[in-house]
Amino acid sequence: MRPVLSRAQSATFDRLAVERWSVPGVVLMENAGRGAADAIVELLAARRVTHREARVFVVAGPGNNGGDGYAVARRLLVQGVPVELGSAVDPEKLQGDARVMHDAWRGVGGRVWPLAGAAALEGLEQRLGAAHVVVDGLLGTGLERPVTGSFGVLIELMNRAPALRVALDLPSGISADRGEVLGVAVRAQHTLCFGHPKLGLFGTAGIAHSGELRVLDIGVPPGLVREVGHAAELTEPGDLVELLRPRGPTAHKGSAGRVVIFAGSPGKLGAALLAARGARRGGAGLVTLAGFPKTVALLEQRVLEEMTARLDPEALAESVDAALEGANAVVIGPGLGLGEPERALVERVVLRWGGPVVVDADALSHFKDQPTLLAEARGPRLLTPHPAELGRLLELSAAKIESDRYAALARAVETTRCTVLLKGPRTLIGAPKALPRINPSGHAVLATGGTGDVLAGLAGALACHWSLPDAASLAAWLHGRAAERWAAAQGVDRGLEAHEVADGLPAAFAELLRQRQAQGDGREPR
Repeated sequence: MRPVLSRAQSATFDRLAVERWSVPGVVLMENAGRGAADAIVELLAARRVTHREARVFVVAGPGNNGGDGYAVARRLLVQGVPVELGSAVDPEKLQGDARVMHDAWRGVGGRVWPLAGAAALEGLEQRLGAAHVVVDGLLGTGLERPVTGSFGVLIELMNRAPALRVALDLPSGISADRGEVLGVAVRAQHTLCFGHPKLGLFGTAGIAHSGELRVLDIGVPPGLVREVGHAAELTEPGDLVELLRPRGPTAHKGSAGRVVIFAGSPGKLGAALLAARGARRGGAGLVTLAGFPKTVALLEQRVLEEMTARLDPEALAESVDAALEGANAVVIGPGLGLGEPERALVERVVLRWGGPVVVDADALSHFKDQPTLLAEARGPRLLTPHPAELGRLLELSAAKIESDRYAALARAVETTRCTVLLKGPRTLIGAPKALPRINPSGHAVLATGGTGDVLAGLAGALACHWSLPDAASLAAWLHGRAAERWAAAQGVDRGLEAHEVADGLPAAFAELLRQRQAQGDGREPR
């Protein structure tokens, strides 16, 4: 998994690279500038803009992010790309490596446009309007307080420019740790991260402002990050390939996994059916939909591959135990309802059954007044809330959850002692005594009802064979990748139906299996 650093860890990483590994700071900055310049040239080429036609404007700030901007500008200039650079501060006040890069830029004939004062800003708007690419080297990871004054005006001007906006390391104005907007922030279409990505890139606002991420090597041995430590881990397909094992020739429906799903109620049958479809497409050999008599009577008119099990409200414990006989994993909650019979069912299954349980939707809501009860569950539990559901569980608003998803995840794990999958554009997965994992896959087409039910069923199927943290990581990636594939095939960002996510899961599995096979025989996957 790729390490993700906090603001403090990023600063320590840079400092130890200089002090302990004897990599001068100016070399780090030069490597960052070279990599970023090459990436920008690639972006221009993708837009069919030649070196000679291109116009690039770099906005440089007062610290090391500004020094990175000077390095990028110089590397582009020596490759023949016309570059202009504007400085948000008096260059004479620059210090350290940033001053070295400023001098090198001037040494190759580069000019520095002052960006202070109304007249300078008016001229800047014209220059930005003529640029193909605007490079944000204004503030980077060092920001701690809201952006105001002339820096805020600069960011607004960059955001209004029709050019492609490329941020260096982190969009200016985004908190490096929480990923929230500090006053105002650059809305980048591309962010070029140096060495390792930062936590803030995966916060809600960080995602919206950073665009496509690319991590650039800056010439530091990998052992350094192990010494510094990291705050989270970004899941990559290679990590999941290690988990996935092809089925043997003797596999059968029983060995593939038995999943029991307690879901659905009159008016919400679709949630149960979608969870079942997610479990089946996720590889479960046998899926049983269990519920109260009226719900099961309706489901039996719709099911094809699934079995059903009726629960007796008058003998709930016995009928629940009978439904669970032979189960490898359970999913409970999608469309279940919030009445007293449902509460009794949830408490029986979630708190007393000894196997792995995926606790979703209405099942989570039954614990909103007493989340610490979840810590008393007899077996491993995976909670799969969206921000509003987690907010109800922790007595916080959804907006508060979104403002610092890492803190919310940590609190949920500490309170419940469960594995928690916090849904969102970059799903977070937390577990006791483990760093949070960040899922990189997903697409805006998932913004439709029912996709969470599919995810719950998929997680249940995977929980038959993997630990809950690994099942959650694999489920989140497959679910997101199925959506990405659909969006790419259709060329659209909306219109996906939830059952199509489930039906796209085998193709997402196939990607991982092909990669595993290719790694096994040394070939690149196709």
